[in-house]
Amino acid sequence: MNQTMAQLHGRRAGLAHAPEPGTPLLLHACCGPCSLEPVKLLRAEGFEPTICWTNPNIQPVSEWERRLKTLRAWAGEVAHVNVIVAGDDRAAWERACAPAGFDRERRCRACYALRLAEACRVAAERGFTYVSTTLVVSPYQLFEACGEVLAALAPRYGLTPVWRDFRPHYAEATRESRELGMYRQNYCGCRFSAAEAALERHAARDERKRAKAAARSARA
Repeated sequence: MNQTMAQLHGRRAGLAHAPEPGTPLLLHACCGPCSLEPVKLLRAEGFEPTICWTNPNIQPVSEWERRLKTLRAWAGEVAHVNVIVAGDDRAAWERACAPAGFDRERRCRACYALRLAEACRVAAERGFTYVSTTLVVSPYQLFEACGEVLAALAPRYGLTPVWRDFRPHYAEATRESRELGMYRQNYCGCRFSAAEAALERHAARDERKRAKAAARSARA
């Protein structure tokens, strides 16, 4: 872990003192289900999040629209949190991220940088001091890479990154979002992640079949 990440992992990462109740924070959100626990936990700390949606990685556009619709419905009807729809430069995503193809570390790091830079730009433009992201709710994301990107970007915009490990709350977010009937996607967003997720599902299915066959053979 580098020095920047070590600092982010410190006590109340990124903060010299506890925030006053209602302290504004811009929260980049990747989807509705991954926003549930971060909003709840950040509010418990004293922050009042405003969600920023900027996700040009999500393909196809119909999927992007479905995820945004899900987020807005939950934000308005359940969480009562404002949503800012920021820029989504798909051409920039194709230039910066797509060339990495299935090199996941390189592709995802570039994708985090593109999305979090836009979130930081909006935060600075709107007068926020603090910025965070829901990306790290999912244990399938590259936690350290995402934290390094946020730690590098936020100060360039005069912002304080609020970095939290939301991964332990993933199961709770999954349960709650299912109870709420929220749409839950089965891949991160881009066409490469969709292919990777499909391969992983097929591998898991094949492993279950092998395990069942082995169990039948053992009983025979």
